[in-house]
Amino acid sequence: MMRSAIQLISSNWPYWNRTEGADHFFLVPHDFGACFHYQEEKAIERGILPLLQRATLVQTFGQRNHVCLKEGSITIPPYAPPQKMQTLLIPEKTPRSIFVYFRGLFYDVGNDPEVWENFKDNPLFDISTEHPTTYYEDKQRAVFCLCPLGWAPWSPRLVEAVIFGCIPVIIADDIVLPFADAIPWEEIGVFVDEKDVPNFDTILTLIPPEVILRKQRLLSNPSMKQAMLFPQPSQPGDAFHQVLNGLGRKLPHDRSVYLKPEKRS
Repeated sequence: MMRSAIQLISSNWPYWNRTEGADHFFLVPHDFGACFHYQEEKAIERGILPLLQRATLVQTFGQRNHVCLKEGSITIPPYAPPQKMQTLLIPEKTPRSIFVYFRGLFYDVGNDPEVWENFKDNPLFDISTEHPTTYYEDKQRAVFCLCPLGWAPWSPRLVEAVIFGCIPVIIADDIVLPFADAIPWEEIGVFVDEKDVPNFDTILTLIPPEVILRKQRLLSNPSMKQAMLFPQPSQPGDAFHQVLNGLGRKLPHDRSVYLKPEKRS
């Protein structure tokens, strides 16, 4: 499909051939971006489609030191329905009575599953593989929301945490987070190295209350939530505008990006 699309635009217009796509961008919101496969092993084997090597890729996939991440790509958040998120909001003054919240499976095979089992009996941790009907409400009652690796290094849990004002605890050593120029991830989140997961309870309970309050105040800023959502029609500061900002920073192109006639394919 991608080859036929590029064949069409390169044969009908002059723009692709002059740079071999360096001044074009593609949306590739696949698990492993332009490697186009949901299984990591096969995605790595396939690699990024050669025809897209010079183009800018806009993708949810973001993992440093990975063959499926092209330098200069724009990492975007996974889609969360804005209207649904809005209808699920509970009163802001609702007490956050859950210290740590997580629902789902831990797919990171590098971590011993027994480690996660150890936290199930910890009264500070509300962890389960079940997905209750109160899931979104529970997140709004939690102080910390765990955001470990999904099938790929991204997960909608990160978006949900920001939208619902729950401090994201990011457990993905090489993750590339979306829109770092608009969202101060280090200030609103907590980063825990994968090797330190067994010490989770100690790490989180040692965070001073004033630090937690500061992160919560930042998360309550509407601009943080807006930057993670794709409403229709688009609104100022939303994720669509963040993508445009990312593309805009790539312009104007240096003259070196244009191929000389003898180098054009």
